[in-house]
Amino acid sequence: MNSPRDEAVTVPEDPVPGEPVRSVRRLRDPWYLLATGFGSGLAPRAPGTVGTLAALACWWPLSQLNPWLYIVLVVVAGVGGIWICGRVAATLRIKDPGLIVWDEFVGLWLALFLLPAGWIWPLAGFALFRFFDILKPWPVSWLDKNLQGGLGIMMDDIAAGLMALCVLQGAVWLLTVTA
Repeated sequence: MNSPRDEAVTVPEDPVPGEPVRSVRRLRDPWYLLATGFGSGLAPRAPGTVGTLAALACWWPLSQLNPWLYIVLVVVAGVGGIWICGRVAATLRIKDPGLIVWDEFVGLWLALFLLPAGWIWPLAGFALFRFFDILKPWPVSWLDKNLQGGLGIMMDDIAAGLMALCVLQGAVWLLTVTA
């Protein structure tokens, strides 16, 4: 009989056995489709940046929502992302595959929460999020090194998104106070 701990590390069955990790055929699996940011993570170079660009395109309709609904959807995407990313990483048997970019989606959406109107703010948010995600200052680096599975995949990007959000909102506040 398996203990609960043994069951927690059970690797899900590969829905597309024998296909290469970056195969477009894998996009038939809905979890893989979401984890790869609708396929944006399959980019051969800089999949995290390409995934973040795809997240930016998806952000625009989200930004039109009531702030409460926006944050609820981002929280649901984050909590669901822990499971989705963990499942896909386990299926591929890779700790944190670069093709998984759902974490970039959630991180960027956090960074861009409650921005004022104008094109410069989302671009600044994109740049700040990528800055924190790539350089991984503390606590992003700690989360990246110490958390495992889907939680580890998601939390460093959530932290990077929150850091970018703080910098952006600080800039907004400074510009409104001095205006």
